[in-house]
Amino acid sequence: MRDHVIKLASVLSLALLSAASNANVTDKKTTLTLEGARHVIATAAAQAKRVNAPGAVIAVVDDGGNLVALERLDNTFAAGSAIATGKARTAALFKRPTKAFEQTVNNGRTAMVALPDFTPLEGGVPIVADGQVVGAIGVSGAASAAQDEQLAQAGAGALTASKAESKGEPVTYLDRSQVSAAFAKGAPLWETNEYKVHASRREKPGLVEVHEHETDVVYVVEGSATFVTGGTLLNGKTVSPGEIRGDGIDGGVERRITKGDVIVVPRGVPHWFKATDNPFLYFVVKPIHP
Repeated sequence: MRDHVIKLASVLSLALLSAASNANVTDKKTTLTLEGARHVIATAAAQAKRVNAPGAVIAVVDDGGNLVALERLDNTFAAGSAIATGKARTAALFKRPTKAFEQTVNNGRTAMVALPDFTPLEGGVPIVADGQVVGAIGVSGAASAAQDEQLAQAGAGALTASKAESKGEPVTYLDRSQVSAAFAKGAPLWETNEYKVHASRREKPGLVEVHEHETDVVYVVEGSATFVTGGTLLNGKTVSPGEIRGDGIDGGVERRITKGDVIVVPRGVPHWFKATDNPFLYFVVKPIHP
């Protein structure tokens, strides 16, 4: 009888050990690979090129804050690598964008800067795959803190986009702070070989424009303007391939456009902001024709 009990206990022990070895002892399913990190960096670097942001340093770390890959674009500064890595490490370890920590420090909680290995500067964003933070990207050295954040957001979304949107180009998400920063100075938001999106700002009238290869789709966000289209361009001069500027329009149709209005100007048609509010803000989407 005793031998049977010992044998049964041995069988149960082996079964329990086997079950434990097959059990889920961790919920970590996804790891950031070197290839993935390089894809994140390539996406951020492509965005830097689109928005004319030379000088950026792009760092990618894993979920433990360990550096996986780093790229220094031309004309950067010496400390950029350390700052970009610090932003990425902070975003990965805290699983939050570093922009939130910069805002917290600026709002008076300065004691946070005493935390070890902590870089509370805008431009660090967690990288999420399959619902888990698998690492983070940090960017430093672009034209502004907002642009650091813009490049980091583009890179951080690369892995999710490549899975969910594998049939086409990744979807680009720009949050309200990035859009506001672009409107503050009038700047490109996104550009590809097929179209451009600009957050445009005018504080006074401009020259007449003619785009030989681009259609302008204008959406007014704030203010109003006197907008003239068509007619004959006066004193036209070519300022770059496919781009002509002039002093005025003879004839044409004059409209008062205001917040919420949309107007589409086909390629080759003269158009002119003859008078504007200060400021006059508008999106321009430019499909590019071959």
